Amino acid sequence: MSSASSNVFLSDIDKERFGIQTARVVGVTIESLPSILEFCRKEQVKLLIARCSMSDLKIAQTMEKKGFLLMDTLVYYTLDLTKRKIPSDNGTAHFRPIRAGEEEEMVSVATESFRGYFGHYHADPRLDNNKCDEVYVDWARKACASRGSDENFLVAEIEGRIVAFGVFRINSPDEGELFLGGIHPDFQGQGIYLSFLCRAMEWCLSKNTRRIVISTQLNNIAVQKVLTRFGFEISRGYYTYHKWFD
Repeated sequence: MSSASSNVFLSDIDKERFGIQTARVVGVTIESLPSILEFCRKEQVKLLIARCSMSDLKIAQTMEKKGFLLMDTLVYYTLDLTKRKIPSDNGTAHFRPIRAGEEEEMVSVATESFRGYFGHYHADPRLDNNKCDEVYVDWARKACASRGSDENFLVAEIEGRIVAFGVFRINSPDEGELFLGGIHPDFQGQGIYLSFLCRAMEWCLSKNTRRIVISTQLNNIAVQKVLTRFGFEISRGYYTYHKWFD
């Protein structure tokens, strides 16, 4: 269920995970905020996860005055595929589509790769930390279960062992995205992320998109260094707020 005047909606996944009525919305503005809060009141929402543009300080400050607490800042980097060639990939990992029966092996990699990850869920002291860990692993599991037939869910293999995964998607006819991925901690720092960027660029070009977008947290400096070396440029960003209705 969503509001007719905004894109706020009830989040079944979050309710299932945390046991509370949760709503989500992206792109909060001064104009839409009243209807969002009214939606939450009518639907008896306990937690609202809301994102606003980091270029709109007016709405950010207004949300803070109304009890919203900042949890993270998400930045998006974009690369124009018509102006950038795919770099040479000298990595040692073998990339291929995930196969039937490999879900649990992938989930094991996701569990280890997201352990200690500090997203907006973990930043909220009112949410159970163990359940926060499970959110990202469950996200990977659901992405695997709903994958298409166009090789958009790849795994990286080293000596027959799955050590990483990456998921691609199409956002619009002109834009593709590497929107989810994880690398087992034992294999980080070996160029696997660089290789995944190459695979993502190849996949997006195969879908005739003109650009690729990747998001990361503002404090994830390591990933941003890699993206800028590839020629990605920051294009937009969002503040993630939580509001509890007590």
